[in-house]
Amino acid sequence: MTKGPGGPFFSGENIMTVSDIVWNKRERQLQLTFADDFVATLSAEFLRVYSPMEKTSAQGKAKPPVSNKKLVQITGIDNVGKHGLRLQFDDGHQAVYRQLLLSELAHNQHRLWQEYLDALALTGSTREANIEIKQL
Repeated sequence: MTKGPGGPFFSGENIMTVSDIVWNKRERQLQLTFADDFVATLSAEFLRVYSPMEKTSAQGKAKPPVSNKKLVQITGIDNVGKHGLRLQFDDGHQAVYRQLLLSELAHNQHRLWQEYLDALALTGSTREANIEIKQL
């Protein structure tokens, strides 16, 4: 497990402020503690598919759900001050998660997860990692 440095990760008195973060690499889970003592554990897969960079295309149209991320791993976590946390993933993706977004994801993760599963089913996509196996 990796624990963040002492003190809040974000400044401000807002109850949505993340006050502590613990990364459990083996379980691929990020535990966030907020200033109001609310604690949420979010999977790397959940954070990856709800990346702020994945909402819309350049043309403003909704994108299909991100798929094949069941085994995605967080490879880097950086505090970017008032902007939030930059999460880097082993698939090359990275994004800055603002504290408001982290709070929304934490407080609504069960509903959001079900919406994600429903979107996958609707599009015929899967969570399973897309690994090509070649026989030698």
